[in-house]
Amino acid sequence: MGDPKFLRRTYDTPKHPWEAGRMDEERKLLEKYGLKNKRELWKAQSILRGFRRQARDLQARLRAGEPQAERETAGLLGRLSRLGVLSQSTPSIDDVLALTTEDVLRRRFEWVVFHRELAPTPRGARQWIVHGHFSIGDHRVTRPGYLVPSADETRISYTPTSPLSDDDHSQRSALRERLTARSAPQEAPPPPQEA
Repeated sequence: MGDPKFLRRTYDTPKHPWEAGRMDEERKLLEKYGLKNKRELWKAQSILRGFRRQARDLQARLRAGEPQAERETAGLLGRLSRLGVLSQSTPSIDDVLALTTEDVLRRRFEWVVFHRELAPTPRGARQWIVHGHFSIGDHRVTRPGYLVPSADETRISYTPTSPLSDDDHSQRSALRERLTARSAPQEAPPPPQEA
């Protein structure tokens, strides 16, 4: 059981620590989503593993015809739909089994902030979140790994006490310039001149 003062680990590590293919895939995900270390990726994989384990169990119990399994299935599908992991209007257990790690990573607070173009990069979003510059509604959120429900996604804004809440802040101006440069159509390079 362990000492109650020490928290239990909430993720599972890979069975073999030095697989080149898995390590390359993890490195790509770390760079894309701006994760601090592989531990955060392993936590997302453990969350997904829990959803899939529950779905497999419910699938077997549904085949047996348990009425409680139908209620638990509706609860699981409702939870994943509210979380925004399942985006279909009529999700099923098979959709839960088809989820990937990236589906969970896309719901992290830092990725949602970056995707809503409130921060320049995922790592920049992470730093601003940790420093307390973002809130959901009236509540300041300082955990980059918070899984944002889809209903709260539109309520994300800069914290009123943050210097970034001012539209004229230098970082916000630089972010606006970067976004307009990215969305502006790229000019075609001039054709090569023949001698």
